[in-house]
Parts: sequence; structure tokens; C-alpha cells
Amino acid sequence: MKAIFNKEIQSFFSNPVGYLIIASFLIINALLLWFFKGYSNVILTGFANINAFFNNSAWIFAFLIPAITMKSFADEYQNGTIEILKTLPIRTTQIVLGKFLAYVAIVLLALAPTLFFVYSTYQLGNPVGNIDLGSTFTSYFGLILLACTYISTGIFSSIYTKNNITSFLMSSIINVVFYFGFSALENISETSTFGWNTLGIPQHFESMTRGVIAIPDLIYFTSITFLFISFTQLKLNND
Repeated sequence: MKAIFNKEIQSFFSNPVGYLIIASFLIINALLLWFFKGYSNVILTGFANINAFFNNSAWIFAFLIPAITMKSFADEYQNGTIEILKTLPIRTTQIVLGKFLAYVAIVLLALAPTLFFVYSTYQLGNPVGNIDLGSTFTSYFGLILLACTYISTGIFSSIYTKNNITSFLMSSIINVVFYFGFSALENISETSTFGWNTLGIPQHFESMTRGVIAIPDLIYFTSITFLFISFTQLKLNND
């Protein structure tokens, strides 16, 4: 599994596109937090918190992570290396997890520079340090769980479509459905007692951005992640 992990990391950073994807994430968030007018601008709102960063990242990741994961299995099939991969003395579970963990590591590397946003907001507080660090790092934890969910849909889409662009589109659509779709159903079905929004990402993610780590929210993200990873492994076993 370590070899698969290293291979994915090296493959991502050997291409300038990888750096461009991470740079785009950082630049977009920096512009929204410090330069563009709107609710996201920390200076204009006058509040020493970066809640807007986490809310913005949640939907940016919905499209950014599919761009990162779209080659995970699609390239293996297109280059004919999938057969070599399957003949290695490792289980298919290790192959899938090796790729999954590699993309988790890439997301963590992308998030690391954003700690500068926390530091800047910390310094802007009145008095200095007037920021809820507990809630901030709980929000980071929630964002990482959300990223894991998006990564699982990304590698799932990559192995089922075997095409980079199709994988990107499929994964993005799945993410959008989970992020916006169920909330929209809740709004449409005003008389329904089912509670569609409980199936959507916002209710569980926003709970963490308020500094609350609840068992149902942990179960929600880990269950979806496990489900798509399982589907990916099933497909790899059957090919």
C-alpha cells in the first residue's frame, strides 16, 4: 500500500497541473477572504473569524477534488497498467486505500498554507487573539472529513467511467447532489416529514463549523466514504 501511496503522490506533483490546482484553491480563498467585497471578507464584516473560508471551501472542494482524483483509476485503464497493478502481491483493498490516502495527504498539503488565514485573523482580533480557536480547528476537522467524502466519490467515478473528463463530471454531480440536492428536496417538500436535509452535507458540516463534533455527523461522513470506497473495491475485483 505504501508503494501505491508514494506513486500517487509523485504522479500528482510531477505534473504542473497539480500545483495549479492547489494554487487555485489558495488564491480563490484568499481573494474571497481579503479582497472581494461580500460576506466572506473578514475585514469588511468586522468579525475575527474565518467561518466563511470553511463554507467556501466546502463547495470549492466539490469541484476541486474531482479534478485531483479523476486520474486515479482512469489513467490506469487508459495506460494498460491496471493489469500490472492487480498482479502485484497486494490486496485490492490496499490498492484502493493507497490511492485514497494519497489524495487525503494532498488535500492536507493544500490546507496547510491556509493556517496563515487563521494566524492573520488571530492578529486582527480586538484584542489580539480574540478568535475561537476551538471552533476553528473543529471546522478544519469537519472540512477534512468532507474532503474524504469527496475523494471517495472521486475514485469511485474514476474506476467506473475510466475517462478523466467523465470522471470529473460524474464526481462533481454526485458531490453537488449531496451538498445542494437534498436541501433542495427539503425546501420543495415542505409538507414532508422525512427530513431530506439530514441526508445532505450542509446540516452535518455546518454543525462542526459551530464547534460541535457529534456522533451522527461522524457516522454520516464515514459511512458515505466507506460506501463509495467499497463500491470502488467491488468494481476493481470484478474487472
